[in-house]
Amino acid sequence: MVGAMAGKQPPERTDDGHFVIISGRRWRATDPDIPDDVAAELRKALMSARRDVGTLLRAGEDPAPARARVQLAKVALGERGDPWWTQTAGERRQRWEQGLDALKNQPPAEEQ
Repeated sequence: MVGAMAGKQPPERTDDGHFVIISGRRWRATDPDIPDDVAAELRKALMSARRDVGTLLRAGEDPAPARARVQLAKVALGERGDPWWTQTAGERRQRWEQGLDALKNQPPAEEQ
C-alpha cells in the first residue's frame, strides 16, 4: 500500500467499494464507517504490530504475539474476518470497538 499512498492518491477501488486494487491485486478495503480517529488508531496499532513482527524475527524470537496483534487490527479494520458489508451497523461498531479494546490490552513487543 506504500506505493499507492506515496503520491497521496487513494488506491483504486472496485465499483462496489469493497476492495482496493494495489499493484494489480485486490485487497479488502477498510470499513468506511469506522470513524476517522478510530481508523487512525487502528492503523497505528497495525503498523506497530507489523514492525514488531520484523523485530522479533530478526532477533530470532517468536513473532506469534505480534502476528496476533496484526490479526486483531486487520479484523477491527474490517480487512479480515466477516466482510463488513454483510454486517449490520451495530455489528460493525462492535467489531472495531472490541478490536481497539483488545489491542490496548496487548502491549507492543518492547513493553512485553
